[in-house]
Amino acid sequence: MVNLYLRYGLAAAIASLSLSAQGTATLAGHVTDPSGSAVPAARVVVENTVTKYRAEAESGPDGAFAIRSIPFHTYQVSVSRAGFEEWRQNISLRSTVPFVLSAKLELAASAESVTVNAGESALLVDPEETGTHVQMNQGDIDRLARQVGNRGLESVIVTFPGFAQNANGAIHPRGAHNQMTFVIDGMPISDQLNGAFANAVDPNIVQTVELFTGNIPAEYGAKVSAVANVTTRPGLGFGRRFGGSLSLNAARYGLLSQVTQVAGESGRVGYSATVNTMKTNRYLDAVSLNNLHNGGNSERGFFRIDMQAGARHLFRINGMTGRSSFQLANLRSQHANRMDQRQMLRDASGSFSWIYTIDARTTLESTTSYRTTDARLSPSAGDTPVTASQERHLSTFTTGARFNTIRGVHNLRAGFDIQRFPVSESFSFGITGRGFNDPASESYNPNLLQYDLTRGGGHFRFAGRRTGGLYSAFIQDSIKLARWQFTLGLRLDAYRFLVDGSQAQPRLGASYHIRESGTVLRASYNRLYQTPPNENLLLSSSAQAASVAPPGVNEALGSAVVLIRPERQDFVEAGVQQALGKRAGLNVSYYHKQARDQQDNNNFLNTGVIFPITLSKIRVNGLETRLVVPPMRGLSGTLSVTHSRAVSTPPFSGGLYIGNDAVDALSAGPFVIDHDQPLAIHGVLSWNHKSGWYATFSARHDSGLVANPSDPAEVARDPDFSDLLPYVNLTASPARVRPRTVMDYGAGFERTRDGRRRWDISAQVSNLTNRTALYNFQSVFVGTRVVQPVTVGLRFRAHF
Repeated sequence: MVNLYLRYGLAAAIASLSLSAQGTATLAGHVTDPSGSAVPAARVVVENTVTKYRAEAESGPDGAFAIRSIPFHTYQVSVSRAGFEEWRQNISLRSTVPFVLSAKLELAASAESVTVNAGESALLVDPEETGTHVQMNQGDIDRLARQVGNRGLESVIVTFPGFAQNANGAIHPRGAHNQMTFVIDGMPISDQLNGAFANAVDPNIVQTVELFTGNIPAEYGAKVSAVANVTTRPGLGFGRRFGGSLSLNAARYGLLSQVTQVAGESGRVGYSATVNTMKTNRYLDAVSLNNLHNGGNSERGFFRIDMQAGARHLFRINGMTGRSSFQLANLRSQHANRMDQRQMLRDASGSFSWIYTIDARTTLESTTSYRTTDARLSPSAGDTPVTASQERHLSTFTTGARFNTIRGVHNLRAGFDIQRFPVSESFSFGITGRGFNDPASESYNPNLLQYDLTRGGGHFRFAGRRTGGLYSAFIQDSIKLARWQFTLGLRLDAYRFLVDGSQAQPRLGASYHIRESGTVLRASYNRLYQTPPNENLLLSSSAQAASVAPPGVNEALGSAVVLIRPERQDFVEAGVQQALGKRAGLNVSYYHKQARDQQDNNNFLNTGVIFPITLSKIRVNGLETRLVVPPMRGLSGTLSVTHSRAVSTPPFSGGLYIGNDAVDALSAGPFVIDHDQPLAIHGVLSWNHKSGWYATFSARHDSGLVANPSDPAEVARDPDFSDLLPYVNLTASPARVRPRTVMDYGAGFERTRDGRRRWDISAQVSNLTNRTALYNFQSVFVGTRVVQPVTVGLRFRAHF
């Protein structure tokens, strides 16, 4: 019978792995009774009450089962069937190599419940985590109370510690401007994703998102201040040939949207698809208390096809596309002048993956992907104080492979990536406001005079085209020795574009589990090599851009052009996980980052068009705390607290500084950059009742990002900004937007019948107390943006 089980287990493991996705695990096994005979129709549940991930399957006639696409983590497995005692065991899933499990059920009348190293309290800490790693699943994302409107996956990620919230969905991970990579089913996307600059990832396609902000695994590179590993909804395992849902949404500011999702499987082929369309009269965060010239619409689509070819091969095809067209929000003076600037963003991407099971302990994965994006800024006759136009195109071709094997205490993963990225840019501007760069002003920049259309100048024009590459290889090993866990990684990057560079990057971490007290101590060291953003990089690194920089910037640089180089970081983190009895888990992290050639962006007025810049260095320190309370009588919650300090050292280089008077002042010496925020608190409280009713309350407090050091008297005289003075403290050192607390609430009812969802209806209120506040004010880096007022939204969804 043991040999019979081994044959079943190996066959199930090999077959089920081919149904798995890259970056996720597969659990396979066999259920038997006391005599060793197969137990069919047994219910197998994999669950983590902390992350709220849950999946289940039923054993077949031969007792075999398989559950696939499980995010890497620690889980409790339970197996039950009428007439038998429930069987439970805690397991760790950390590899694409399948985990094979044998569950032997005891008869209900003859034995007690069988428990093998199991218990929910054991899941409150994860002894194998050597860095900061959190996770959220589709159920929580779907019911999360967050801002109504055009927000992508970043509106979910910002609920985790370590992120400063900014306008238009932008988030700052651990003192970085963005520098974040999304990995969608193995396809890396390092574009700057937010509503103003690129189409964000649609949260409706997500099954699970894993977020890494500390001890980044060596397989990730390019932009790794944070990495979001996204597993999309698969069709395999759906259980039907066709099904899905249709969601209709309406909210304030004329917001109307729909989300259509379908999925199904037939034999060895599964599919899923999502189409999301939306229109609103408040597309971006407004630049004044009046919501002027701010309408827009977006369409996003996604599909995934999984094809199992034999017992050892899986092929997967993904496709994703997006389009958005919107007005650029106006100041009052611009609106009075009938300014009508508009922006169009388009993207399309596709990936092809092959997963091959070599044997029960070894797998091989490969993914090839292509992504292309376009951005177009259209001017108008009423543009003031500057008119501008842009056409930008960026494509990214990536191919790579991963080799995975488990050997004793070693969990090895190694691979390579080859990436090529052709870039083309066309940009022009001209000054249209006579008072914008007045020669009599103290902030007068003589380098702009030739582009002042009101004084006989002409348009600034730039056009460029280049192709770059990033070539990478890595190896990483996870080693478990008694109470110790070690993660040892090494990554090599070779960057070839406007500058050439390379970096060896050790990624090292260790943790120690004190079982008696439910404590895990951890520490890590990472060397990181952050490549510059490709969007508008050609212009930012050009002699034309350097020629219009303020004289103070050029004097500080000592040369006409300084090319933007990859940022080199040394990153240290220490932390502790602590189980608080059996009802809560606490995770505390401290980190310190030293970086040279710091990367950031400067904002072109309030257009949302941003240009890469670099500063000499940055120093960041931070303290983060996350409290998680798993579900108890329907209630669950999280509380995230973040403190960060970010100090940058000039000189500036790159960018396009038009109307950024503060650059001269900031070039004088080290300064607290706008990513700095002493305190951010984000709490989420959820209630779910077995009858189908649910509610979520979310509250976020931000002590305020750094603002432009503007003169209060000048601001008071400016009709575009004078009414914003109560919401910014310009006399503080440094100047900051004033603290804000914004609360969101959502509630709904889900109708089920015969174990299937039929329909649900929900309502959501964003900014429940109608708090007037700013994200930022006249910032060199992001401009001025206002928090969205109270907004009520309704949703009805039907399942079919």
